[in-house]
Amino acid sequence: MTKIIPFKGLRPKKELASKVATLPYDVVSVAEARQFKDNPYNFYHVTRSEIDLSEGVDVHSQAVYDRAKENLDDMMVQHIMTQDSDPCYYIYKQVMNGREQTGLVCGSSINDYINGIIKKHEFTRPEKEQDRINHIKTTKAQTGVVFLAYNDHSEVQTIIEDWKKNNTPEYDFTAPDGIQHTVWVMNDYSKEARISYLFENEVPCTYIADGHHRAASAYKVCMEMRENGLSITGDESFNYFITCIFPASQLQIMDYNRVVKDLNNMVPQEFIQALEKDFEIFRLGDEAYKPKQLHEFGMFIEDAWYKLVAKPGSYTNDPIGVLDVTILQNNILSKLLAIHDPRTDKRVDFVGGIRGMAELEKRVKSRDMAAAFACYPVSIKQLFDIADSGNVMPPKSTWFEPKLRDGLVVYLI
Repeated sequence: MTKIIPFKGLRPKKELASKVATLPYDVVSVAEARQFKDNPYNFYHVTRSEIDLSEGVDVHSQAVYDRAKENLDDMMVQHIMTQDSDPCYYIYKQVMNGREQTGLVCGSSINDYINGIIKKHEFTRPEKEQDRINHIKTTKAQTGVVFLAYNDHSEVQTIIEDWKKNNTPEYDFTAPDGIQHTVWVMNDYSKEARISYLFENEVPCTYIADGHHRAASAYKVCMEMRENGLSITGDESFNYFITCIFPASQLQIMDYNRVVKDLNNMVPQEFIQALEKDFEIFRLGDEAYKPKQLHEFGMFIEDAWYKLVAKPGSYTNDPIGVLDVTILQNNILSKLLAIHDPRTDKRVDFVGGIRGMAELEKRVKSRDMAAAFACYPVSIKQLFDIADSGNVMPPKSTWFEPKLRDGLVVYLI
């Protein structure tokens, strides 16, 4: 069963929350983060602290992590951010395009991560892990929240909804991208204890939706501290990591699309003919095609859109083989374009569905890319099935929106 705890969160002053909150460090470029450099409250000063150093700095240098610690310490000294005196749970509601999702910000157990109670569906890359390991060890803080999902539990959700109804939110603002963020502080011991009990006795597992590298980094920092003899009771803060847990019914996965730099020495017509073995092909012209069901794909090539429908026999029905990102990888990227490892091959790039079909067109029309492929999104059930089976998805299979904001609650270790 699932072990979660309330904790003493480090949080911004109520009136500064909207100025502090930022997108996760790994969905913005350095150039995008630098646009906020002149805002002294902005949390990119901690998560992307290279914005405060020279533009040529190595973003993985110790100087960057040292500056992150200096900036976080300054925020605490100036009381931009203060730590709660008692352990709390934090209720975090987001509204995007009229759709609402509400999660519980808590500490999740590293032991659950080790023992597979927190289930994974992606591989991680060592260099990305090391970046966050260095950041955590230097700042003594987990600044990025790991996004978890769980199968709905009626009593947990009732407690959360009652708290929302009967208490004033600590933060409530709409970000420039139109997404509303509302946070309540749950500081009632009896409610906290009941939620902890329900998770530990009635919620068998949780699933990482987004944040595999943050989770892996917290785990490795914990293991190092345990090996150094710093874990005495097992309740030390580094034995947990900051998560926000959402009921599955409230979540929506967006598509994660692909663009390729070349056609592996084929001209477009030759490439389209090669596709006919595994796909039915319909030329649509200027009309962008966003797939409407499983095993359909949109393709933009040579200034025209096509609808592709995978033929029976081009995929299997096992949890991985049935995924459209797998069908695309096996039958197009690998088979025709010789892109065998999309994690490392520089000939393929990934475009989150939040950017829309126009971004795919743009990448091809600019001649930066030769072709673009739009996929039907993975479902929550598919994600859970794969995680339960112990398998992993192909890279860049899921895109969750809205993104959790960094800086609203920080976990100190």
